[in-house]
Amino acid sequence: MKIVDVICSSGLSGFFFDDQRAIKKGAVRDGFCYVSDPVTEGFSKIRQAGECVSIILVLEDGQIASGDCVAVQYSGAGGRDPLFLADDFIPVITNEIAPRLIGKSVNRFRELAEEMDNLVINGKRLHTAIRYGITQGILDAVSKAKKLTMAEVIRDEYSIGIEIKKVPIFTQSGEDRYINVDKMIIKEADVLPHGLINSIEDKVGQNGELLKKYVRWLRNRIMLLRSKETYNPVLHIDVYGTLGIIFNNDVEKIAGYLSDLENEAFPFQLRIEGPVDMEDKMEQIRILRKLRRLMKNQGVGVEIVADEWCNTLDDIKLFADKGAADMIQIKTPDLGGVNNIVEAILYCKKKNVGAYCGGSCNETEKSACVCANIAMACGADQCLAKPGMGVDEGFMIVLNEMNRVAALVKARNRINTRLGILKGNE
Repeated sequence: MKIVDVICSSGLSGFFFDDQRAIKKGAVRDGFCYVSDPVTEGFSKIRQAGECVSIILVLEDGQIASGDCVAVQYSGAGGRDPLFLADDFIPVITNEIAPRLIGKSVNRFRELAEEMDNLVINGKRLHTAIRYGITQGILDAVSKAKKLTMAEVIRDEYSIGIEIKKVPIFTQSGEDRYINVDKMIIKEADVLPHGLINSIEDKVGQNGELLKKYVRWLRNRIMLLRSKETYNPVLHIDVYGTLGIIFNNDVEKIAGYLSDLENEAFPFQLRIEGPVDMEDKMEQIRILRKLRRLMKNQGVGVEIVADEWCNTLDDIKLFADKGAADMIQIKTPDLGGVNNIVEAILYCKKKNVGAYCGGSCNETEKSACVCANIAMACGADQCLAKPGMGVDEGFMIVLNEMNRVAALVKARNRINTRLGILKGNE
């Protein structure tokens, strides 16, 4: 089966692009917007609509496959590729990528995905968003050519000997960290709430007292609203390095505080993402590793999740090798080709590190479904509900895709038998 045409269409992603540098400089909020000027190249406003480009692959039998080129909310910051705007990059895809894809066989995913992911044009690799979308489309095309789910394609090509089944789904609340938690509990999300705890003044407290209060509220709210005692979600909270700020990166003080948080969360497992941000990769690894060892010696069971300074596949491998985290967020759009998501999850599993198939609120339903398939095929420890910050939509998209895939895989022998009968009657 070959690709005979490549078509592009522009669209919206599930959230917004935010100029992180401007926000950190104290940009003034006005409702949902900011009234200050942007400072990062490419931004016309501090907050602007997220965009995507759908890459549509037409196969020689008339089937259509697609993938969505998207970038994270804080594009252009932290060493990431520049802001991804459809009008800027559709010509690149049309003029540079399409001719290289037309005529390619889609009988296998891995080789073609790696070829596109490593493609160099005018001395530069493609924007991560383009590599992300192209490889999604290739995976979709191979699944259609082989009449398999994308999860089965990944399982077979990477020789992953595990059962394809639903993996725990992590829902994110955005700033609406109370009402959205109620939604998560009612729908029995596996992991919650993220919380967006990115401010000391109104979310953590100068001594951590506000975050303690929030964790206590989370615990009590779950106990109050859950419909059965067997519902025991993991509490996963992203604190954006704020603990390092209030405790001056003193790991003993941070460990003591996390022990207090663990007591507030009991009986639920607690994960803390990004307790510190050392603004340097190797220093981040050193501090997180030291914190984990100290907590282990003290019997503190809080799990540390790495995010900042752990962006690429090589970064993920380094954090895993150094024992810098109990779990690593695989921030899917930042890795470029989705083949790298596969490699990252499998590497984490090999190193006995939790594999969190994450991503961004600023993705699309297409990229969310592709990531769900990969997470299932590789046995990720959790997968982000995305896109958006409204809980309901992202959770629905990822959960329903996982349930569809699991049902199809379970029925594969019956499907193949019936397809054989139908072919025999043609």
